[in-house]
Amino acid sequence: MVRIARLDADMYQFLAEPAPVVEALRASGRRIDLFTFTQTIVDTKPKYAYPMEWENLAVLPITTFENWWDKQIGFKARNKAKQAEKKGVVLREVPFGGELVGGIWQIYNETPVRQGRPYPHYGKDLDTVYREAATYLEYSTFIGAYLGDELIGFIKMVADEANVQAGLMNIISKISHRDKAPTNALLMQAVRSAASRGIRNLVYSHYAYGSRERDNLTDFKERNGFSRVDLPRYYVPLTMLGRAALGLGLHHRFVDRLPQDLGEKLREIRGKWYSRSHQSVKPSTI
Repeated sequence: MVRIARLDADMYQFLAEPAPVVEALRASGRRIDLFTFTQTIVDTKPKYAYPMEWENLAVLPITTFENWWDKQIGFKARNKAKQAEKKGVVLREVPFGGELVGGIWQIYNETPVRQGRPYPHYGKDLDTVYREAATYLEYSTFIGAYLGDELIGFIKMVADEANVQAGLMNIISKISHRDKAPTNALLMQAVRSAASRGIRNLVYSHYAYGSRERDNLTDFKERNGFSRVDLPRYYVPLTMLGRAALGLGLHHRFVDRLPQDLGEKLREIRGKWYSRSHQSVKPSTI
């Protein structure tokens, strides 16, 4: 198995200078085959001599909330964002603590299947959810969507050390309240919160995943003003195995190496299988 090291907050925090980290890993005595890191979205011209591939992210440039609302999104996205408020949902930034984590735990354990595949947070106990949600608190903003006292959706937004960009580490809502479009409303509040902090770029994970260029999530991101940004991702071989794995493409997941048509067919089969296995669970949509 190829062992790949990366920053603990990869894609949310960035290296000012990678060379000392690479040398420290070489001298650590641990078997690490590859070390990977990226440049930031505001610095996309390759500047290091390490082996490189192109990474893509979904990025929303922000000037003001009003500019995003009036000029960067269309009528449909605005209507969706306002739908939650019309149905009594209140959006607000929430301090981290036991009450918030209890609400997150309930969201995680609503259903074992989301978007046609097993949901990885389902079944976790409260202590585990607390520990995982407590990462990077110095750089994190939590936003909750509340219907009365019930948390029906939340965002964890993590800024980089320079406060130039923030990534949506978590964005999820209860399926039972999807008629209120809480995810759209949460995204609206995330833009407002980022703009108020002077953050100029909001990142919503990848734009395309592996060989899959488009899906419903891509369309959702585009409707809300996100576009594709390509930036360098470096893979530094630290062992002979790492160098061989890099040359053979083994540093990527098997599913990401499949042709797009085959990958889509396998995802369709997987979704049908999980639907039959969990017939009482409604599939989630955005």
